[in-house]
Parts: sequence; structure tokens; C-alpha cells
Amino acid sequence: MADKQDSIDRIVSGESWNDFCDTLKEAGAVVLRESSPGDALSRAEGWRYLSRLTRAALETFVEAADTQAPEVHRTAHETIKLGMDNPDNIYGNAPIDGSFSYRITGNRGSVHYLGFGTQAGNYGATGTLETTGYLEAQDIETDADGNFEIIMSAKEHPGNWLPMREDSRALITRQTRLDHVNEVPATIKIQRIDGPGQPRHLDPVRVDRSLASAAQFVKGCSAIFANWAEEFRDGMNTLPRFDPERARIAGGDPNIAYYHSYWQLAPDEALVIEVTPPQCDYWNFQLANHWLESLDYRYFQVHMNKHTAVPEKDGSIRIVIAHEDPGVPNWLNTCEHLFGTMCWRWIRAEEHPQPKTRVVKLADLRNE
Repeated sequence: MADKQDSIDRIVSGESWNDFCDTLKEAGAVVLRESSPGDALSRAEGWRYLSRLTRAALETFVEAADTQAPEVHRTAHETIKLGMDNPDNIYGNAPIDGSFSYRITGNRGSVHYLGFGTQAGNYGATGTLETTGYLEAQDIETDADGNFEIIMSAKEHPGNWLPMREDSRALITRQTRLDHVNEVPATIKIQRIDGPGQPRHLDPVRVDRSLASAAQFVKGCSAIFANWAEEFRDGMNTLPRFDPERARIAGGDPNIAYYHSYWQLAPDEALVIEVTPPQCDYWNFQLANHWLESLDYRYFQVHMNKHTAVPEKDGSIRIVIAHEDPGVPNWLNTCEHLFGTMCWRWIRAEEHPQPKTRVVKLADLRNE
């Protein structure tokens, strides 16, 4: 890390900006490497993906990086996607400093699941987002109207307490919806309580370091998830369980069991996934592209959950992935992709049954 005078010199000379642009250019290597798909659609999605990561990085590291006066903002949403983002989730992020103490206030709303996590590291600097503390809404005391107050600190606190460590650097909130139309999102605010809470004035040193962090995030994040996608090809058209420890250090919800893999289908084929859900708080399944971006769930049916899926008579679930509507329940649209990634999640499941998969001809599926 450059000392203060070096950072000031870099800002004045333009070296900060030049290095930022050079690192973004280096990030493009992940799209062009031999192991990445070379078709026009995947390349186009790859360049769009890097542009989306750049938007998220600038918002996170340059605009909203003041740990003294943090605000919860959305850096992953309908047009910024990364790491197999869940279409049922409303993600929130805020910068924090593990040596400070904060108060989180808000209203529970009616979303099915609400969780708060503190994290250390980042994809650019360490390649990880280790969870350092976690608190779910079901363990939070609220008043009769659903209002709550949480203390977030490294030192244990009575009442609603969200733990941090000295190296905690981010707050993540997850709001998971079963019914996107009728559930009311939670409102969440955060305030530092052990020192000045007003924003700092713009600092050239901080801008120099923030630009460097933003560029490294784009480069590191894109490489991490491209590596995952390549590994998922080993389980083509199956759904093996993802290593829980690996999910944890990547920032996954500690209460979720993840099943990650890759799918590929010919134009006349369908992938059938069958499982009997266990007792659980929530489950969902989704399709994504090679870059682990969810497909466009705003306009196309690309995911199912516990609320939206139509069960079989025996309570089992059959999901069908196909390039065209086969006229059966629980069809998911590939959105003109011939291949991509996919994920099944169980939240707080009593058991973790293995989903069964099979590739069939569309003509045969219609006759089942």
C-alpha cells in the first residue's frame, strides 16, 4: 500500500486513474482465456459482466466506502449479478470497520427470510468474503409493529447483537422472498454509535486506494467465479453438493446448503430434475449463464421456489429445463443459452436430499 504522499502524487499525476484502467483491461483476460466459452453470446455476456462488476466496484469502493457514515445499498440486483445471485433475494451491503460499533434499525416487513452478516476480506484483495457474524430475523426481538434495533460490534452486547471481528469490513443483508408480489421488504438503516457519524470530506489518499481496490475487485471477482464455472463442468447435468466450507469463505449464507453445477442441452433435449423436498424453511432452484449470473428473472421464468413450484401428487418436485415450452409444469426457460450454470438451495433443511437429474428428448418428455 502506498504511503500518503505517494497516493497524493499518484492522484495529481493521473497514475491512479491509469492504473485503474490498466487493471480493468487485465480483467478482460478472463473472458478471452482458452477455457472460457468463445461463442458470441458468452463473449458478449462476459464483457457486460465486467461492466456490471465495474459499476458495483465503483459504488462499493469509491462512492459508498465511508465506514464512519455507512449506508445500506444494493450492489447486486437485476442488472448487477455475481456469484450465482439468487433471484429471490434483495441483497444489501454497507462498509464497516470492525473496530467501530454500530446500531442497525429498521422494520421487519414481511419478507420470508431476513438475515444480517458481517464479513472479512474481499474478492479483490483476499479472494474470500469470510462470514464473521450472522443474525437471522427469527432470532431478533421486535416490537409489536415489527421494528427492531441491533447492535453490531466486536464486543458482545445484550439483546439483538450482530458479532464482528476486528477485521470485519462489510455488512451484508439478505431478504429472501417466496412471493415477490405480496411480501413487503424490510427497511434497514445503520449508524455508527461510538464516534463521529458524519461523512468524511473527500480525501485524495482514500480515492487513490479506492480506485485500486475497485479495479482489483473486478479482476479478482471475475477470475474466482470463472474458475468455479469451469470446475462445475465436471458435474455436467448433475447437481452435486457444494463444499460448505468453501461456500462459507466465499460469503455464502451459513444456513444454506448449496448444490452447484453446469448444464448443457441440445436443441431437442430437456434436463429433468426430481426431488422430494425435506422439511425446510425455503428452497429454490435457478439457471445462470457461464459467468454465474442469474438469467433475466424480470421477464423470463428462470427459477422456482417453495412457493411457485407445482408439486406432484406425492409431494415431490419435478423441474424441467428446456429451450422451448414442453407444456409441462415447472418449465424453466434457457433464454437461448445452450449451456450455463445452475444452483439448488435448501435453507434450514432437516435433511439434504440429492436431486436426481436426467437428460431426455423433448418428444419423449411430452409423452411421459
